[in-house]
Amino acid sequence: MVAESGTRTWTQGTTSSSEVSGLSEVDILWISEGMSCDGDTVSITASGQPAIEDVVLGLIPRLPKVNLHNKVLSPSVGGEEFLKPYRAAARGESGPFILVIEGSIPNQNIIEGDGYWTSFGNDPDTGEPLTLNWWIDQLAPRAWAVVAAGTCATYGGIHAMAGNPTGCMGLADYLGWDFKAKSGLPIINVPGCPVQPENFMETLTWLLYHAAGEAPPPPLDEKLRPQWLFGKTVHEGCSRGSYYEQADFAYDYNSPKCQVKIGCWGPVVNCNVPKRGWMSGVGGCPNVGGICIACTMPGFPDMFMPFMDEPPGGKLSSTINKPYGAFIRRLRGITNKVVNQEPKWRHNETELTTGYEPRWRP
Repeated sequence: MVAESGTRTWTQGTTSSSEVSGLSEVDILWISEGMSCDGDTVSITASGQPAIEDVVLGLIPRLPKVNLHNKVLSPSVGGEEFLKPYRAAARGESGPFILVIEGSIPNQNIIEGDGYWTSFGNDPDTGEPLTLNWWIDQLAPRAWAVVAAGTCATYGGIHAMAGNPTGCMGLADYLGWDFKAKSGLPIINVPGCPVQPENFMETLTWLLYHAAGEAPPPPLDEKLRPQWLFGKTVHEGCSRGSYYEQADFAYDYNSPKCQVKIGCWGPVVNCNVPKRGWMSGVGGCPNVGGICIACTMPGFPDMFMPFMDEPPGGKLSSTINKPYGAFIRRLRGITNKVVNQEPKWRHNETELTTGYEPRWRP
C-alpha cells in the first residue's frame, strides 16, 4: 500500500497473518532525538500502574515479550551496539516494532545546503549524521504502530511556537494526520509537558494487549489522543471546580479556591491530571496550587498566552457566573447552618422524645 503525506511518498508494508493473530514479541524503538529535553522518558520512570520495569520484565500477564530500546533506559552501552535494532528496522530486517518518538520534528527542508537540526547516529558509509527526519521516514512506514510521547512530539510544543527558526511540528503534521502504521492504527498521541507517567504507560499497555490480540484498538479522539484519558476537561476532575460553580475565586496562589482568575485554563483543557495526580495519585498542577497552562492541547503554547493572566473565556464566564454563584453560595450557607446540628431528641433527659411509640403503654 502506498501512503502519501506532504512531499514524501513511501511504500507501506502489508500486515502479516502473524500480526493479525497476535504478536508474541515486539521491539519498542524509542527515539528522543526530537527537539526536546528527554523529560518524557524521565517522567515515565515514575509510573506505577504499570511500571515500565513490569512491562519489560514480562510481569504483566498476556502481554507480548517486550524489548525496549531507549538511550536512557536501555541496558546497552550505546554506540553501534545500541543502534543495531534501529538500523535493522530501517533496512526492513527486523521483527514487529512500535516506534516511539519524543520531541518536536524540525523542518529539514528549510535548510539550504548542508546542515541539520538534530540527528541520531551516523551514516556508516559516509560518517555524516543521520537526521531525525531520515529515521522517521525509514521507520514509520515499517512500524507496527507509531506513538508520539509528550506535547512536543504530538503537536510541536514549545519548539513549534510562533517565531521559531526550525519550522518544528508534531509527528502527525510531519507524517500526515491520515497516516496509518502496518497494524492499520493511526499515530497515537499522548500529550503532556511532560507526559503524565500512567497516561503513557496505560496507553502503551493497551497497545501491547492489542498487539497480542487480547484487546481492541485503543479509542482515540479527533486529535489522536486516547479518548478515555483526554475525553474530560481539567475542570471536570478538579477538586477546585465546586468553587467555580459558586463564583468563589482565588486571587493569589495560596488559596485553595478556583484559580481561573489567576490564569487557569482548566475549564477548556482536555486533561485528566487533577483527577489522576502525578505520582501514585499525588500532585498534578491545580492539585498543588499551579494553574493549568494547557500543555496537552494542540495550540499550546501560543493560543494560551500570556500565562498567569485570566483567560478571555474565563473572564466572560466568571462575570456571568458571579451573581448566580453568589446567590447559590448564600443559599447553601443557610442550608449548611440548618443541617450542621444534631436533632433535639438526642439528649440525656428522663423523657424519650424521638417520636417512638411503643405498642403497649403502662
